[in-house]
Amino acid sequence: MRKLFLVLGSVFTVLAIVFSVMPLDTLAFLPIGLAILFGLLLLKKSDENQKKLPNILLFVSVLCSVFVLGKTLIIKDEVVKDKQFEQQKVETQQEAKQELEDLEKDLE
Repeated sequence: MRKLFLVLGSVFTVLAIVFSVMPLDTLAFLPIGLAILFGLLLLKKSDENQKKLPNILLFVSVLCSVFVLGKTLIIKDEVVKDKQFEQQKVETQQEAKQELEDLEKDLE
């Protein structure tokens, strides 16, 4: 049972690191929570001399959790209006209108 918790805790800790680096926002808390859960179960099933790895896994999971929480609270997603693109869009519409008017004049 300890080996199963060790494998699951390690896998979810690696996934927690990967998800916390990627821009997945709060979706990263799923593998972080599972890594903490399996880390605690592993810590409970371990003997006194086997508690170093579970402590490391828990520390990394908590560190990822703090990183994701900080990234979520500090970094704000803002949509900035691109004035140059808007200007080009207006100019393109005016050119298209002018071309249509020229085509209408040519047909008459």
